[in-house]
Amino acid sequence: MSSASKIILASASKSRASLLRAAGVNFEIVPTNADEDAVKHTMKAKGATAAACAEALAELKAVHVSASRPGSFVIGADQMLECDGAWFDKPADENGARSHLRKLRDKTHVLPTAVCVALDGIRIWHYVALPKLTMRAFSESFVEEYLKAAGPAVTTSVGAYQLEGPGAQLFSRIEGDFFTILGLPLLELLTFLREKNVVPA
Repeated sequence: MSSASKIILASASKSRASLLRAAGVNFEIVPTNADEDAVKHTMKAKGATAAACAEALAELKAVHVSASRPGSFVIGADQMLECDGAWFDKPADENGARSHLRKLRDKTHVLPTAVCVALDGIRIWHYVALPKLTMRAFSESFVEEYLKAAGPAVTTSVGAYQLEGPGAQLFSRIEGDFFTILGLPLLELLTFLREKNVVPA
């Protein structure tokens, strides 16, 4: 496959698009309307792990878009958050974000992050990473100061934080790749795309 092959990001995530764009990758954005909530509920009921769910959602997005875009390398990605066995969703509002932060405070949580590439409706590659993040025992006053500083952005992240901004102050320890924590295992994805001659080697 030549370096002229089209790359499509099957996601409306501004963070993922920003990471690819900053890395110099030329791509098109084609969001999918797949029912992610239904997949989460079904897999949770079946006792699946959060990592397995993230992988299934990433594949669903990639394959769904790929089926109608022949010849293109379609990237799907998804990220879950699990803490003490509970799965977290993006907070709906500031109160939801406040609740998230209180539950995650002084604990270690995992961010299963999956990326999948599909070609002609078939998954051809996937990767799952499991970064671990430990929030410090911050005060209630800090929670309020943080929410004020972060603003509406707290609802765009499953953990109500953005590591590249004020959210860095929430943590005492981080184990994992920075790009992955932002939502995309970028280095592994780029390695695969180079192997397929989709981006310059």
